[in-house]
Amino acid sequence: MKGLLQRVSQARVEVEGEIVGSIDQGLLVLVGIEPQDLEASADKLLKRLLEYRVFTDADGRMNDSLTDVQGGLLLVSQFTLAADTRKGRRPGFSTAAPPDRAEALFDYLVGQARALHPQVATGRFGADMQVHLVNDGPVTFLLEV
Repeated sequence: MKGLLQRVSQARVEVEGEIVGSIDQGLLVLVGIEPQDLEASADKLLKRLLEYRVFTDADGRMNDSLTDVQGGLLLVSQFTLAADTRKGRRPGFSTAAPPDRAEALFDYLVGQARALHPQVATGRFGADMQVHLVNDGPVTFLLEV
C-alpha cells in the first residue's frame, strides 16, 4: 500500500462540481492499493500517517505529527499510484489491486481513520475527481508499507 502525503494548508475534492471532501491544515493523502495489501497494510499506513512528523514545532523543525496538530486528513483513492512505470512509455496497471478489493480496503482504511482521528474527509472511490490543494512547504512524502 502506498500513501503519497502532502502537507497542506487546505485541500478539497470535487466530483461533478460538488465538494465531496475538504480540510484546512493537515494531510492530503493519495492512496494506492496493490494486490498483496491486507487490512494490516492499511493499519500500518494509517499509524504512520497519524504519527509521521511533518509539521513544524515552535522551533521551526518538523517534529509534530498530524495527531499533535489535530489537523485534517483527506484520503483519496488513486489507483495510478500502484502502476508499474519501470519501463516503456505507458504505465501498466496489473500491479494495482482489482477495483472491488481496492474499494473494500480503502473503505476499511477510512473507517479505521474515522475511529482514531477526529477530522477525516475523503474523495469518492472510482469517480473522476478534481483535487485542489495548497501544498504547505511544499512538503510531500511517499510512504510504502
